[in-house]
Amino acid sequence: MPVLTRLIPSPVVVDISAGALDDLAGLLADQRISASGKLAVAISGGSGARLRERLAPALPGADWYEVGGGTLDEAIKLGDAMKKGHYDAVVGLGGGKIIDCAKYAAARIGLPLVAVATNLSHDGLCSPVATLDNDAGRGSYGVPNPIAVVIDLDVIREAPVRFVRSGIGDAISNISAVADWELSHRETGEDIDGLAAAMARQAGEAVLRHPGGVGDDGFLQVLAEGLVLTGISMSVAGDSRPASGACHEINHAFDLLHPKRAASHGEQCGLGAAFATHLRGDKETCGLMIEVLRRHGLPVTPGEIGFSDEEFVEAVAYAPRTRPGRYTILEHLDLSTDQIRDAYADYAQAVRS
Repeated sequence: MPVLTRLIPSPVVVDISAGALDDLAGLLADQRISASGKLAVAISGGSGARLRERLAPALPGADWYEVGGGTLDEAIKLGDAMKKGHYDAVVGLGGGKIIDCAKYAAARIGLPLVAVATNLSHDGLCSPVATLDNDAGRGSYGVPNPIAVVIDLDVIREAPVRFVRSGIGDAISNISAVADWELSHRETGEDIDGLAAAMARQAGEAVLRHPGGVGDDGFLQVLAEGLVLTGISMSVAGDSRPASGACHEINHAFDLLHPKRAASHGEQCGLGAAFATHLRGDKETCGLMIEVLRRHGLPVTPGEIGFSDEEFVEAVAYAPRTRPGRYTILEHLDLSTDQIRDAYADYAQAVRS
């Protein structure tokens, strides 16, 4: 008998709306995630601490754990502290670093994770990956998907606008990442998951072509949905391929070569996506990316994030070393440093025109 369907690893509930946090306890009880209210809540010292004051009265059975940063050591320490309790679930309440720490800690002690995002800086809030700093730099660790994702648009609006801009760059970079995946499929025979590719590409296209801005509820809704769908697409594919191509290789190169100067993840990925799209010769999409990134206040040249043109060329040349075995437009063209410099000069001219 043929296989008629496949199961897709995804959250039991996704609530993206204004006021979504008003009844967090009720949502967890209704979904049978935590009927007892025994929760371990990981928070940051910033937005998470402020939200604790608001949410604590409605979560009397919760224990609260403040996380110092997004490191592997912090995540292990968090898991060790949480395993002493008898909890129904772990709640990661905060930005990407807090949620990634909570993901890893929850996986370590065998509890489901509820991701409550306080900003939209990147697509990791619903992905099966925890990105944590370690002694060697930064590592990606496989973890289960969150059992629930809650995004309160009222809270998102209160976050610094740079976080929304970063999420825009990360979402738009999906378009370039999927194009790289398709290139690898044609050139190397790499398997491509059509469903995962469709989810990631459409998430990026929805953000790219939405006419709204960072202060519009409609746009924030589309961005939040796009980031969640991107995370699920990675679960469908079994790795980060739907959302990570040359754009992310360039981002990782910046992080490794200039760890103290690197810009936000989404800023670097958006710039990387625009340049990679230029390298593929897709002038129309590259032009639209440049236009939209500019409209939302994102960088389209390295100078706008404090890097020289030569440092950008150096990062592009180094980029393939950050993901050995991954085939993108960078590996396909295999450009010399001088050729990258010439390609960037052409790109810079397109940016100015």
